[in-house]
Amino acid sequence: MNHIGTNSIETVRLILRRFEPYDCNDMFKNWASDIETLKFLPWGPHSDISVTRRRIFNWIANYEYPDFYNWAIYLKSAGEVIGSISVEISDDKEEACEVGYCIGKAYWGREIMPEALRAVMHYLFYEVGYKKIIARHDLLNYASGRVMQKAGMKLDKIIYKAGRRRDGKLYDVAVYVKYKDED
Repeated sequence: MNHIGTNSIETVRLILRRFEPYDCNDMFKNWASDIETLKFLPWGPHSDISVTRRRIFNWIANYEYPDFYNWAIYLKSAGEVIGSISVEISDDKEEACEVGYCIGKAYWGREIMPEALRAVMHYLFYEVGYKKIIARHDLLNYASGRVMQKAGMKLDKIIYKAGRRRDGKLYDVAVYVKYKDED
């Protein structure tokens, strides 16, 4: 593995970059305060911007570690940060990692997240050296599964009763995988 940390990645419409302190307003406004956007995520909406600020400052502190990968998704045409994408779990021995992402609902359905996910997977495969990338979603979050499919990932398995949602209900998880040699 060649851990090089979170470096900027540019696509046609996006700049994937490290979070900065001034991203607090964008994050709070575009996704961290919206219950619908966060419906399937383990963390709930931020009660106020100070929660968002603490989260971002924690990420900024972690950028010093070369195995920390967390990008702000900056949409060039909007001139603001509209979501995030990160490595949630890493296993160097297996040369595998799991990615997670979130984007504000105002930007759903525009093919932005598949574009970001493809760019991050390319970076993780060809710059860092992972051989396998995993992503998972609550089975009821069909849109997230479509993002994974559009990014070239394949359904690997379904895990039943994988955990509990914030509302206490059990949920099932679809696990998607992409291998480096599938390109």
